Amino acid sequence: MRRLMALAVCLIGSAPPLSAQAPGIQLQPVSGPQPIDQTTQTDDVQMKDDVDERMTVPVMLAGSGPYRFLVDTGADRTAVSRQVADRLRFTRQAPVMLHSVSGATSVETAKIPLLELDRKRVREIDAALLDRAHMGADGILGVDSLASQRVMFDFDKNTMSVVPSSAPDFRGEPGTIVVVGKRRYGRLLFTNASVNGRRVVVVIDTGSAVSLGNEALRRQLQGKRVRASKDQVELLSVTGGKISGNYTFVRELELGGVTLNDLGIIFTDAHTFRQLDLENRPALLLGMNAIRAFKKVSIDFANRKFRVMLPERSEMETRWAAARTR
Repeated sequence: MRRLMALAVCLIGSAPPLSAQAPGIQLQPVSGPQPIDQTTQTDDVQMKDDVDERMTVPVMLAGSGPYRFLVDTGADRTAVSRQVADRLRFTRQAPVMLHSVSGATSVETAKIPLLELDRKRVREIDAALLDRAHMGADGILGVDSLASQRVMFDFDKNTMSVVPSSAPDFRGEPGTIVVVGKRRYGRLLFTNASVNGRRVVVVIDTGSAVSLGNEALRRQLQGKRVRASKDQVELLSVTGGKISGNYTFVRELELGGVTLNDLGIIFTDAHTFRQLDLENRPALLLGMNAIRAFKKVSIDFANRKFRVMLPERSEMETRWAAARTR
């Protein structure tokens, strides 16, 4: 059985499908305060073939840093490593229930007096305390810190940006499709989607290296609708919990006018689906293995929009559906 790290903070998991217990990128904070770009929060990342290469942005904590934080659109709570919290002497707060792919766990929190991301300044965040070795970074930015922001990926330039939702993006450029969703517990959900012709709820999840499907989806597709793999994987959450699942491929995923072919999915009974009230409804956490198929991606929380730009030479079948806007 392969063991995979699940980047899971308050309702999300991450599962790099082809590496054994990879801890992700271990990034040390830069010593001394460093200025933060006042127009964008782009962090250039050389995206390798290694699927557990994770993208981060620089974040200032109480005037110190920058520290490297993962951007997880599936996490509803921001987290910081115990090591950073101890170094900066953040005040410990009451424990909270942390929901991960493996279940709900009581974890300590610490009060971050000031978090600075681009022009956004967030004061007095009660952040979950997690081990840096489990996260593979100094912390995680959840949707509580991204509510008025837009997360953008440019896979041609190998960059990720976190900018205000009002900032311009690539709207109107050729090959652009926009899908409008709704928010539930801070996350973006889309119901105008299907897997192999069957309806499914899609949750956008940049914190997950591979897409996860629930048991309801697996039952709906069982038979000849999926290319089953004999590979069974073990997902290890940031709290240390474990769940297992089967790595398979589905023929196609259609989301608001664009279709992805031969998408890799791990089917597993993740706690995430129960937390989102989706355990009995076919659902999919759309991970980075799907998001990387596009040329550019914009995830706009304030306006509930998922905007993608198709590659010039794309193997994806496209249909300019009514959901497409400019």
